[in-house]
Amino acid sequence: MKIVVLAGGLSTERTVSLVTGTSVCRALRANGHRAILVDLFLGLEKVPEDLETLFDTPDGLCPDAKIDITAPDLSAVRTARKDQSSRLFGPNVLELCALADIVFLGLHGQDGEDGRVQATFDLLGIRYTGGGYLASGLAMDKAMTKRMMDSAGIPTPKWQLLRYGAEDVERLARELPMPCVVKTTGGGSSLGVFLPESREELKDALIQVLSFGGNVLVEERIYGRELTVGVLGERALPAVEILPAEKDFDYAAKYQAGGARELCPAPITPEQQEEMGKLALKLHHTLGLEVYSRTDFLMDRDGRFWCLEINSLPGMTSASLVPKEAAAIGMSYNELCEEIVQQSYHLKRRG
Repeated sequence: MKIVVLAGGLSTERTVSLVTGTSVCRALRANGHRAILVDLFLGLEKVPEDLETLFDTPDGLCPDAKIDITAPDLSAVRTARKDQSSRLFGPNVLELCALADIVFLGLHGQDGEDGRVQATFDLLGIRYTGGGYLASGLAMDKAMTKRMMDSAGIPTPKWQLLRYGAEDVERLARELPMPCVVKTTGGGSSLGVFLPESREELKDALIQVLSFGGNVLVEERIYGRELTVGVLGERALPAVEILPAEKDFDYAAKYQAGGARELCPAPITPEQQEEMGKLALKLHHTLGLEVYSRTDFLMDRDGRFWCLEINSLPGMTSASLVPKEAAAIGMSYNELCEEIVQQSYHLKRRG
């Protein structure tokens, strides 16, 4: 197949996406596909007259991507685009995607997980991997996901959605229940998530989270073991337990060597694995997601599971969790990428 692996964009998870895209592109090329990597926002400024010849580029247009310890400078990315357009799709991106048999969405964060790219592709008749536009948008919005969990009877920590300004911070820091978690409703890779341990830290979190824009979710803090379960097709994969080297599982801990220990399969009982798997599948289906996803949980001291959120386009870097879960059932990275492509290709999208 001719495959565009779409990555990058203007999300705070841009660099994670580029590493995902590079890994996926190389795997698909090893599988025999004519795969190329295209940056959603930067696109390709200089292209041959016959765009289709790009699918035979020896290196698949893969960049030398790596994840730094800090989030990317998006203003520098905007400046790097020569046409200085504010369009989400860069030069020649849609034209290349239309030539492909399918687009592998290696995007993370709002550029790719909020449904806008999927909706565009549906309108243009372009095949793509993963869930559709509506399910993706619901999954990206943590507050909407919480409402869906509540309606489906999926246990999740108590929560409230806040809309406030700087003038409200002092009052909220006094009144909000503690301990709590403060997070943006549309973030990912642990960006925009704060775990205050005091009223002063809560005040600081309420100020910082405003920089991410949008609404703010305040959630009851549950102390326990961090676990995550991937869904592939109609099956739940073995759970992973995450043991951060530091106190918090932040952006650096997720992607830097030594930042966390990940135990896969997680040291839990078969009954606990089955219970978590059923909850992950239930949320996957409740939101209407397709092909694959990953759901994050906490298991408290009493052994109860609390569902936190779901990822509609989970990471596919070498340090990512779904590839490790697939490996636990004997599926190689290349086989996982192929499975996602094949399942997605045969989906009947709404026209």
